[in-house]
Amino acid sequence: MKNSGGIEVQLKEFGGDLRRARVSRKITQEQLAEKADLHLRSLQKIEAGQINILLTTLIRLKQGLDCPWYELLPTASQQK
Repeated sequence: MKNSGGIEVQLKEFGGDLRRARVSRKITQEQLAEKADLHLRSLQKIEAGQINILLTTLIRLKQGLDCPWYELLPTASQQK
């Protein structure tokens, strides 16, 4: 069973949340990519919701932004 529609929506939502967190901190994509040890193009694809990422990448992004989990994962934070 493939749930690509649901996953694609979630990836786009996460990418938007990541971008909002980055912009609110006045951090460029280049700066965040460097802080999170990512290639710039990878970060651009993540923000566009084009690729799925590993948990370790998510942790590096969170650390690079110095933000709480609920800011990057607001939907997941609201689920019970």
